Amino acid sequence: MFVKIHKSYRTVVAVCDDEIIGKIFEEGIKQLDCRENFYKDRILNREELIKLLKMQALEDATFNIVGKNSVDAAIEAEIVREGNISKVQDIPFVLIF
Repeated sequence: MFVKIHKSYRTVVAVCDDEIIGKIFEEGIKQLDCRENFYKDRILNREELIKLLKMQALEDATFNIVGKNSVDAAIEAEIVREGNISKVQDIPFVLIF
């Protein structure tokens, strides 16, 4: 899974499954744009991602997470619950502020 950390007044952690990076998904007025320049920096395995998500949650980061594997890792890291997950064309995503 790709991870990119954006530093601003508040850290934004962008996570995307590697197989959907660079793709756009549309459903009605909803659109998921998995732009490489937003999500693509480091590639992490599941265990590394879970550790990073837990650490960033302690730092009060915001999260933009797209894709089944990435969202599943966020659930395992206990930063998101299944009821908070949205989908566009069956691609799960979650925004955590």
